[in-house]
Amino acid sequence: MTKPTFAFVSLGCPKNLVDSERMLGKLAQDGYTLTAEADGADVVVVNTCGFIEPARQESLGVIREMLSLKEQGRVGAVVVAGCLAERKKDDLLNEVPGVDHIVGVFGREEITQVLDRTLSKRLQDEQRSLFRPAPVKAQEDTARLRITPRHYAYLKISEGCDRLCTFCAIPGMRGKHVTKPIEEVLREARELVADGVRELIIVAQDTTYYGLDLYGRVRLADLLRELDRVDGLEWIRILYAYPIHFTDELLETLATAKKILPYLDLPLQHINDRLLRRMQRRVNRAETEDLLTRLRRALPNLTLRTTFIVGFPGETEAEFEELREFVRDARFERAGVFPYSLEPGTPAARLPDHLSEEVKIERRDRLMEVQQDVAFAWARKQVGQEIDAIVDAADLEVPGHVLARSHADAPEIDCTVRLKGKNMRPGDLVRARVTGADGYDLIARALGVR
Repeated sequence: MTKPTFAFVSLGCPKNLVDSERMLGKLAQDGYTLTAEADGADVVVVNTCGFIEPARQESLGVIREMLSLKEQGRVGAVVVAGCLAERKKDDLLNEVPGVDHIVGVFGREEITQVLDRTLSKRLQDEQRSLFRPAPVKAQEDTARLRITPRHYAYLKISEGCDRLCTFCAIPGMRGKHVTKPIEEVLREARELVADGVRELIIVAQDTTYYGLDLYGRVRLADLLRELDRVDGLEWIRILYAYPIHFTDELLETLATAKKILPYLDLPLQHINDRLLRRMQRRVNRAETEDLLTRLRRALPNLTLRTTFIVGFPGETEAEFEELREFVRDARFERAGVFPYSLEPGTPAARLPDHLSEEVKIERRDRLMEVQQDVAFAWARKQVGQEIDAIVDAADLEVPGHVLARSHADAPEIDCTVRLKGKNMRPGDLVRARVTGADGYDLIARALGVR
């Protein structure tokens, strides 16, 4: 008997995308047929984000769009999975009553059974949700049907988070930190490389915490050295590195490994000591500046990406100006700035002195003006330099060019290298000379494909 067709919408962060790919793989293995469009599918799965209010609204918008197709008879059923389902488990079905089933973050392994029951109409009202407790061991992420282009993939090394930042709801959705064993991470890495991956992007809620719960000490350096030896792999990129646990061993590994890119995503959120305490970041300005000095010394060609929150409850104009001056002086090559989002149930929601949305947006814009000057200046300095770039896709706007990324650019979140040359395909590693800068992006000419 032929299994039904399904469409899949994946929202949110790369960690959520790994969950989506695992669910896609399980459904494909069970015989379900994936369709490119929701219109006409027997069932649509929406893997949602619940991190902050704009992400929740995006997820709800997609759910309602799918429910509209269902009401028109163009979709058979709608299943909602992931972080929004987990976070709103008690009232999501009341908010979007047309949804056939909701599945929490840790119910992903049972997605085929959920779809089987949904499509066979064997559901009673009390069976329209599936939630499982956070696992005591990290879940496997093998046998994924990948959404990313073939040449790069995200590799999740742990789940959950033990940090209790006052603004963040992730521990409530994703549970406590659970390290994935080194041998399992390596097995997944080799599977991905065998499937054509040349660039592995390391993700977790907190990558520098890796190993502490399982081995009794942080072991990110050990893991990275093992990954550096994986045959067929070209680039390793590290995201979500909390600014604690940067041991000398880790710095030496970052500096001496052959495949680890001189790129680090280091979310700082603020620099003022009072606000860092208020956020419960467990790091202060002096420690942060010392870490930045050590990183720059160990990795002279380092690209640093960071994120900041402006408009946190009680942030004064003077404290915001301190952050602006810090960003101007620290010269981060990449940075994102977000207005504080009040998240129900978090400690920060109960703090006094919340700021208006107008003030938060205005401060975001002012800080991004500073960062834009820094980033544009960095891009101009690259002109005349030779770089390695990985090709992502053809440039549909400029004939004879492809869209690529340098070591300084993570997919989806950073900048682009518009590369001129012939006979270049996605996944090719190209030696190129930068010939111009276009705002954040670079323009380059290919010298040869590696």
